[in-house]
Formats: sequence, C-alpha cells, structure tokens
Amino acid sequence: MTNEWQYNLLKVISKIVSKLPYRVILSLGKTLGRLYYCIAARQRRRALLQIEQGMNLSAAAAEDIIKKLFMNIGQTLLEVLYTPAMIAGNFEKYITIENKHFLTEAVAQNHGVVILTGHIGNWEWLGAALSLAGFPITTVIKRQPNEQYTRILNEYRELAGIEIFARGTTELVGAARALKKGKALGFLADQDGGEHGIWVDFFGKKASTPQGPAVFARRFHAPVIPAFIERCPQGGHRLVLHSPLYYEDTGNEEQDLQALTVRMTEITEAAIRRHPEEWLWFQKRWNTVFPGKAMRGKKACTVTKAGESI
Repeated sequence: MTNEWQYNLLKVISKIVSKLPYRVILSLGKTLGRLYYCIAARQRRRALLQIEQGMNLSAAAAEDIIKKLFMNIGQTLLEVLYTPAMIAGNFEKYITIENKHFLTEAVAQNHGVVILTGHIGNWEWLGAALSLAGFPITTVIKRQPNEQYTRILNEYRELAGIEIFARGTTELVGAARALKKGKALGFLADQDGGEHGIWVDFFGKKASTPQGPAVFARRFHAPVIPAFIERCPQGGHRLVLHSPLYYEDTGNEEQDLQALTVRMTEITEAAIRRHPEEWLWFQKRWNTVFPGKAMRGKKACTVTKAGESI
C-alpha cells in the first residue's frame, strides 16, 4: 500500500504515547502546539483574521486565543494517538458526560438521532465517549488529505465502537439505514457547505452550511441532540449534551430546512463563543462566496440553498 510506512510510523508513535502518563501527554501536547503555531504561518494568519472579524477582537486578544488554540490542537493530536490507552484505562477517568438523559430519551423514540457537534475541543473523543457509554453511535466522516491518517483515525473510531460512513459516497445510504434502525448519527456541521449548502449567518457573515443534519432530521423525524466537548483546567474533558431540537413541518420544506439549520448554527456559534480557544478558526468556513455579494446594485433574493432562490 502506498505510504504504508506513514501508517506504521503513526502506530509506533501511538504505542509509545500510550505508555506515557496522561499528564505528560498534555504537557507534550502544549509544546507541540507552540511549535505548530510558529511554523504554520498560513493557518495562523487565517485564524487570526477570522477570529478578529468574527468576534470583533483586538489583534492582541486574538493572538492570545489563537496561541491557546494551537496548544489545544497539539494536545488533541497526542490524545488521539493515546486513544487505545484511554479506552483500556476506563474512559470515564478522562471524560465526564453531562445530561445523558437527553440522548437516552432521544434514542428510545426509535426514530434515530442526529448528533450535532463541531470541530470544538477533542471531537474524536466526543464520539468515542458516547459510544463507550453504550450509545449506538455512527458518523459520517470526511477523509483526510493523508489517507494513512484517515486509516488510523478510522481504526481508533472502530476500536471505540463507532460505525463509520464516508461523506460523498454510496455509504451515505448505509448511514440512512443506520438512522432508520434507531442509531445516533453524528455530524460535524461547522464546515463550509459548498454550493449545495444552506446560507445562514455565522459570526456576522453569511456562511454556506451543510444541510445534512436538517435533511436527516426531516426524513426520519429524528431529534437533534447538540453535543460539545470542552477541556477541563485540571485535565480531561467535559462532554455536555443539550436538549433536543426537532424539525418543524409547516409544509414549506425549503423554509423548514432553513429554520432548523439556523437554530443549529446559532447553538454551534454559542458553544464556540463560550470557548473560542477550542474551535478551529483556521478552517475555511466561509470559503464559498455568498451569491448576494456578486449582485452589484441589484436587489438580493432570499437564498435558501446555494444555487437556489425564491
């Protein structure tokens, strides 16, 4: 297999990391994050620009948050490699789950559950913790540019009991079947939605937003459970589940999908504002240009999906 050595190297590093005390992992992760901050100039500049604009911060305040973000990323990377030790050592030592009853009750409805989350904190451990807690977790994943990194991520997801489906493939049919069977399907819904996304306001700017969570909620009458994970000052993580959202059918599918997507985006933004140092500010969230910007001197339409208007 091409680049097989990269996978083998990651496995060796993971085995070494898994033998270290967790507190050492956190310390090494911070150091790794500081180094990443220094060398990842393009990501750093994009993150600083987007947080300054999105949260109306001074350059100094933005830099302080983004430095913390990079340290958190370094810790998350090593934690992912530490996953086998986390699972074997009882995950509850590392992650506490609050408000389990929201997900328990949603699963009991037997319509499937849409789990709404984002690239906040250690989102890989969020899914792992819910699965290890006994919930039937499935997820739609986006493949990494490095296939060997995707391979080890998927291996550790499956180790935690998560069922995986790849975005943009026929495996989405399998994801739909999983929801139909009453399982919980996780979505990282804070990415650019491309030309088929739904336009909503996100940190004061129009952003194309993935419509998958709303579409699945409509099709299967599935409740949407927001779930976010955050770092604790003393180490470890706090995973908080929130009360369910529901697709409200008024007879206008376009507007109803838009309304639910807006509500989900507002909840995601609120979670980011609570812990801005834990969100990936350098991702290309606003990469797709809002069509209204191109309408020089013309009255803008009400856009419900990228490329569609009413």
